[in-house]
This record gives sequence, structure tokens and C-alpha cells, in this order.
Amino acid sequence: MSFYGVELSSRLLLGTARYPSPAVLEAAIGASGAEVVTVSLRREAGGERSGQGFWSFIRRQNVRVLPNTAGCHTVKEAVTTAHMARELFDTPWLKLEVIRDDETLQPEVYGLVEAARILVEEGFEVFPYTTEDLAVADKLVEAGCRVLMPWGAPIGSARGLNNVYGLKSLRAHFPDVPLVVDAGLGVPSHAAAAMELGCDAVLLNTAIAEAGDPAAMARAFALAVEAGRAAFLARPMEPRDMAVPSTPVFGKATLA
Repeated sequence: MSFYGVELSSRLLLGTARYPSPAVLEAAIGASGAEVVTVSLRREAGGERSGQGFWSFIRRQNVRVLPNTAGCHTVKEAVTTAHMARELFDTPWLKLEVIRDDETLQPEVYGLVEAARILVEEGFEVFPYTTEDLAVADKLVEAGCRVLMPWGAPIGSARGLNNVYGLKSLRAHFPDVPLVVDAGLGVPSHAAAAMELGCDAVLLNTAIAEAGDPAAMARAFALAVEAGRAAFLARPMEPRDMAVPSTPVFGKATLA
């Protein structure tokens, strides 16, 4: 799998918020095998540079950082946050979030497209957090995004994949654009289902961070991602309306 020319062996990306302690987060990163973690600029640049300790901790994990613009509601906020993130984390990668609604955390897709266009022109490599809307995805690709991050369901909801049809449509229309399902996954079977649809990766945070045993859950999700990908490559059979016997009936014994 490749994001903006960077080859990765793990198809599981990990968020770094809500963990009960750095030690638990470290164990979860190790158990997941994730090579990319998302980091919020707000956490890093907290009061009186308190985030410096967290940033130092992340750098010790030997993972690639994907800064995000979590909490931004306008194009101006997102672009400004992106500039600060690039300066602080020294990477062109950016998970772009522009939020419309505080209850559902649904993306503000018009602002998202506008911000993406500005940031791509400025040299950012943008990972836009979006809905599964095909028209919006098309605009994001036109703006220069080479990765799409459609939601499975609202952030932190653990509802799984709300719109399988929408995700399948994205896969069909953008066969060469990496799709990373971001948000809404609650259990490993949700991740496996996303991968079986042909998505390239999943990004997880709350489902692991708030599990009773985050490291064990991280491992479970990693296995589910591998299984889902293997199933997609194996080309599953199509569902049927009628029963078909799995045992051949030719040569069946008949009673006189």
C-alpha cells in the first residue's frame, strides 16, 4: 500500500487520543503493527507547551505522523492549523478535517473541498476526512487529493459501516485512489467488512482507546484488517436468492 509515494506494510492507522496513559498507547501501537499515527496539533501545542512531552513520546515510537486539523470548523481555521502542523511536525502529510455539525461531527464538505484545494496548491499531501458522497469525493480528487478518507459512521459512534453502497460506489469510481475508512468502527468485524469491500486501510482511535484492554483490541483489529484484505483478494462468491447444495447429488443412492 502506498500513500503519496510512501510504501507501508500495515493497513491499519491509529489515532492517539483518549488512551488512559502513554504506556497503554505504546502497547496498543505495538500490538496493532501500525506504521502511521494521527496527532492533533491542539494536543501537541497545549497550554505552556505541555504537549512537548507527548510529541517526544510519539517520536520514540518509530512511526510516521499524520497531523490532523481536528476541531476546525472553517476553511481559515483548517488552513492556519495546517501551516502550524507542517512547521511543528515537519511533514507535508495532513489529515484534513473541517467539521459542520458538533453532534454528528459530519464534515463540512464545501469548506473541505476549498481547504483541500488551497493546501494542495501549497504543497500539502492531503488526506481529507469526508463522507461517502461520490460527488464530493470527485471534487476532492480534482483538487489534488490522492487519498480519500470516507467515514464509516459518525466519529466515536461504533456503528460500523452505515452506507455500504456508498463505499462500494467510491471503490468502483476511484479504483486507483487509496480509500481509508475513518471513523465509526467499533469492533474488528467492522474493519474486516470495510476491507472486504476493497478499501485499502482503516483508521481507528476510540474503538481501541476505550476498549477494556486496548492492546488486545489493537491486535484483534490488526488481524481483522489482514483477514478482510485476504478475503477481498480471494474474490468472494456473489450472494444468491436460492439454495444450492454444496454436496453433489449425482450418483445419489435411490431406494426401490
